[in-house]
Amino acid sequence: MGHTTITLERDGPLAVITLNRPEAMNAFTLAMGEELRAAFDETDADASVRAVIVTGSGKAFCAGADLSTGAETFNAVAQANASGTLDDRDPQWRDSGGMLNLRIFDSQKPVVAAINGASVGIGATMILPMDSRIGLKGAKFAYPFTKRGIAWDGCASWFLPRIVGVETALDWGLSGRTFLAEEALDAGLVSALADTPEGVMELARERALRFVDGAAPVSVAMNRRLLWRMLGASHPMEAHRLESRAILHRGMSPDAMEGVMSFLEKRPAAFPGEVPGAYPPGWPWDADPDY
Repeated sequence: MGHTTITLERDGPLAVITLNRPEAMNAFTLAMGEELRAAFDETDADASVRAVIVTGSGKAFCAGADLSTGAETFNAVAQANASGTLDDRDPQWRDSGGMLNLRIFDSQKPVVAAINGASVGIGATMILPMDSRIGLKGAKFAYPFTKRGIAWDGCASWFLPRIVGVETALDWGLSGRTFLAEEALDAGLVSALADTPEGVMELARERALRFVDGAAPVSVAMNRRLLWRMLGASHPMEAHRLESRAILHRGMSPDAMEGVMSFLEKRPAAFPGEVPGAYPPGWPWDADPDY
């Protein structure tokens, strides 16, 4: 499908989504959010796509929300010309960054962020549900919501402390201060840094291929979902129940036979199962809650 704020290209088994508003430092708009969600629909539906890389065009990854509308930028009620009593639980007021991050969270393919420059606001929260983050040395990061008089977006209050710990999340989130990629590396927000944007993409590609080379697509998709969901589990028994079902069905699959025989025969595996398609009956077994 056509896109105006992003591009979607192929690089072998990888899909590369590029935020494409370089003249505005890839500032996030509602249209960009919609196009990003649609792009993940496309990559999930294409069995030949094994992993996804998200990056930015120009000098920035994403400088945050587009503030060109001025003081009314975050005033969705005024922009919608709402009247009468406001029901703040109505789905029409859902955070667009949260809707995007929930879509990334639900990706059936691993996702790698290639953070080629400044990553601020929604630009720093959209990377959180991705499976690996590669940064540019010296790039600026910020969660400046308190400095804009607003609140977290992108489900960041759930994701960020799980990635960097609650104390660091509180430091960055309450102060809204700017920090560099080197601090992000020390805190575990990013896993590697490169000297140039081209180097960032090279490392991101290596990381994405590491997730899929020699691995069964269905197993990758199922294990990704299990790991992310179990971050919110109340007891390891929840993981035990789902893993027991998963290994039962995976053990009966042609993929398991191929995995064992290729190991014994000392040859590369050729897994027949594709994503989407070859999931166990009823998968996923942990349906997402309603809004």
